[in-house]
Amino acid sequence: MKNFISIMIFLSISITSVRAQSGVDLFGYFESQIMGAEINNTFNQLYTNKLRFDLEYKPSDRLHFGANFDYVTYHGKTQWNILDFLSSEVVNSVPQILREYYIMPFENRVFLDNAYLSFHLRWLDLMVGKQQISLGTGYVWNPVDVFNTKDVLDPTYEQPGHNALRLDISLCSRYTLTALYTPEDTWQNSAKMIRLKGGISHFDFSLLALEKQWVFHDYTSIDLTTQYFKADPQKRRLLGATTVGELLGWGVWAEYGYNYMESSPDFHELVVGADYTFDFQTYVLVEFYQNTLGKSDYHDYTITDWMRFFSAEQKAISRDQVYMLIRQPVTDFIDLGLSSIYSISDGSLALVPIFTYSFSQDMDIMAYINVNMGKKGAVFSPLQGNGGLLRARIYF
Repeated sequence: MKNFISIMIFLSISITSVRAQSGVDLFGYFESQIMGAEINNTFNQLYTNKLRFDLEYKPSDRLHFGANFDYVTYHGKTQWNILDFLSSEVVNSVPQILREYYIMPFENRVFLDNAYLSFHLRWLDLMVGKQQISLGTGYVWNPVDVFNTKDVLDPTYEQPGHNALRLDISLCSRYTLTALYTPEDTWQNSAKMIRLKGGISHFDFSLLALEKQWVFHDYTSIDLTTQYFKADPQKRRLLGATTVGELLGWGVWAEYGYNYMESSPDFHELVVGADYTFDFQTYVLVEFYQNTLGKSDYHDYTITDWMRFFSAEQKAISRDQVYMLIRQPVTDFIDLGLSSIYSISDGSLALVPIFTYSFSQDMDIMAYINVNMGKKGAVFSPLQGNGGLLRARIYF
């Protein structure tokens, strides 16, 4: 509580100081959210408060500074045991002595989400600092993005910032060359990317090569030094391509990445999607995703597979999935939607009715219910927890 009061005093002083300076914009939002899920016949709840401050300063057309500060508190059930979400076959494979290590805690956080400086010339853009790295054209899944993993139930939620140096060089009207470097302890362990982005007719495309230090964990063995699961750091080299455009009135996109791993098996990811808005304002979207790191038979899912999925070391546990979304505005302020995620590999399905209500330009409410249907052990089985989320956000 003392930390919270100190932060509020600091922010109040900062706001007064910032607003006194010409050319500095300060804005942000407060978000209150409750998430619940039925696990083992008990409905568990996690309540979150988030306060975000955004600051922008543009002393000239060439120079831009931006920063985002977040303060997040968690309440209710703040420790979730991953084993509660898994089938008895998987749980029984875990030794009793290791079961305390599969608890996922939610702890209050105070952090600088983004803080970057960008410099613009007619043919060159340079950005340094903690910044958004958004790669790929997919709506739910992005095979070429090794920095972020989206929540399939809430894929449009904001992603965290990453420390990086980014250089964009304009080659001509539709072609840009991008170089990205994210520093780690050594040059060898740092991520490097080069991307060529261009366009032909109604389509934009990109070709990229990326290298990053990647860490898989063995979630069946504990490292006695770190008191955590044993890590397997290795080089991950990715060659990828993306495209997005319009075909017969439909928006279409595709994305592909092939991953060359230093010690693990190589794998590829593929996304193909399309969307369309009808004259009566109904919006539809469908996206297919394949990840050969996933498995085709849910009987083969192991505790390591599940933990790598929950910890975002891999984007999917099943090999082939399809995401579908239908959204219809009911009034100027209310939208109703229904999304579904179907695992072709194991036959399980998640249905997600969605409700959004905008009181005004400065406040909105979003809610969804997720209902999982599938066999025990499948990726969207009821063991994963039927439940929902309610989020209210006010902007300032």
